Amino acid sequence: MADEGDVLKNLDPAAAPNGDDNAPVAGIISQYVKDLSVENPNAPAAYRWQDAPKMDVQFNIGAQAASEDVTEVELKITVTAKAEAGTAYIVDLAYCGLVGLRNMNEAQSHAFIYAEAPRILFPFARRVVSDAIRDAGFAPLMLDPIDFNGLYIQRMQQKRAEEGQGGAAPAASAPAGGEG
Repeated sequence: MADEGDVLKNLDPAAAPNGDDNAPVAGIISQYVKDLSVENPNAPAAYRWQDAPKMDVQFNIGAQAASEDVTEVELKITVTAKAEAGTAYIVDLAYCGLVGLRNMNEAQSHAFIYAEAPRILFPFARRVVSDAIRDAGFAPLMLDPIDFNGLYIQRMQQKRAEEGQGGAAPAASAPAGGEG
């Protein structure tokens, strides 16, 4: 069938010839657990505690160049469960993805690295955390979804506001201009 020549056709008359590689491209090349630590410091006593633990969940996003077109994006998650009697468990995860970026300007690549890539990686990291907590003998924790794009926009607005103040201490009142 393929030798008939009519199976695959390029229907775009303005398509670039083969080899013309100048369109922006971004994607996850691979993903992996870089570091995972599970602490169960009060076992076996922690399994008898009756009070529900207070959960503290911390996130951090980091990135470093792996090569010219590849960046390692690290989603760091730390979950600490503390009850009145002590710490039930601590899970530290560094979940990474290799992100390929080509033909993108700095603003586009920065947004992909710090907003879109973490959004793609998060469900997999969430599963690793849940499994680690379950494997430590506790009820699995299903972390709520995170709006990485919203957090990225908020952080960029904060950064612009700080730069606009010339590095001065933040004002006690809300910035002028209303809410957006």
